[in-house]
Amino acid sequence: MLHTPSGGAGSGTAAADSGLMSIGTVLNVLRDEFPEVTISKIRFLESEGLVEPRRTPSGYRKFSAGDVERLGRVLRMQRDHYLPLKVIREYLDAVERGEDVRLPSVGRQRDGEVQPEAAEAPTAARIGRAELLAAAGIEEAELVEWESYGLVTPLSDGVYDAEAVTVAALVTELGRFGIEPRHLRMVKAAAEREAGLVDQVVAPLRRHRNPQTRAHAEARTKELAGLTAKLHAALLQTALGVRLP
Repeated sequence: MLHTPSGGAGSGTAAADSGLMSIGTVLNVLRDEFPEVTISKIRFLESEGLVEPRRTPSGYRKFSAGDVERLGRVLRMQRDHYLPLKVIREYLDAVERGEDVRLPSVGRQRDGEVQPEAAEAPTAARIGRAELLAAAGIEEAELVEWESYGLVTPLSDGVYDAEAVTVAALVTELGRFGIEPRHLRMVKAAAEREAGLVDQVVAPLRRHRNPQTRAHAEARTKELAGLTAKLHAALLQTALGVRLP
């Protein structure tokens, strides 16, 4: 719950402003749940139209409790669902207009857990090319470039699996830091090597005649994928000398 100082006697404007917060105060509030958030990040989200704080005559930002709540929702959807900012903005705007909309379910949950919709109907976790472009907020030329580097690959029928949206969102976010798709080829190659290692372990189980053993192979694949992903993150963290969120 947010606590703001109550205003004393004064003008109506002063009373109205008493519940507003500076960007520094907002940062402190958000850091309880999002330790990695920065003032630059808050300003960036403002520039992307995710929040519109008031401005004082001298130009200082003043955030309401509603602004802080909205920022929290934006950061939560980025963290838990890997959704592009464009998709998040459109979703929140629709909610605030009172429209009955659902959060897009083509992303990925945190810690490698898939969303319930994908778990119940994995064959339906497909997205067309036009839908992928819209969800990622990119142009056709960008998608073609990503495909040329193998970062995003369509299935045999020309559509994409749900994970393609996650990849697209992450490639877009990395691009904001100047990391181009061609720089990510080594990341793609490393992922393929890790996948090959996992496949070596589970391949005998997949070839087994017993259906239960083959089903066990899928569960083992997910388990090993999760472990290798955690190891990769830990090694990267050690190499950089930082603690990742």
